[in-house]
Amino acid sequence: EVQLVESGGGLVEPGGSLRLSCAASGFTFRLNYMSWVRQAPGKGLEWVSAISPGDNAYYVDSVKGRFTISRDNNNNTVYLQMNSLKQEDTALYYCATLTSFSSVDIRRSMPPSPRLGYRGQGTQVTVSS
Repeated sequence: EVQLVESGGGLVEPGGSLRLSCAASGFTFRLNYMSWVRQAPGKGLEWVSAISPGDNAYYVDSVKGRFTISRDNNNNTVYLQMNSLKQEDTALYYCATLTSFSSVDIRRSMPPSPRLGYRGQGTQVTVSS
């Protein structure tokens, strides 16, 4: 059974930092693209970042230079370091496997749903003063 368990969300002031973690099990983690997607209140699902099995990282323009995705294949965990957080980063953040991937999707902010495989329950990030 595939499981993705996110943690690390919380309430933070603008300009602050959080580190999200996603513990994966039930599949060959090291061979899979992994991603972080988010859903803000009243909005659709959107890309945040993706990472290839070979550690190539991809980001949506709105988080470039502020967020860093990484993976630990020994511990089957993917991370999202989020710095300089803004109120517009407030959302439910999901870790997800990808059934396929194109960097064009992230560059053009295409809806991620067609690419998503398994998804966790999410961790809430709230940026507010």
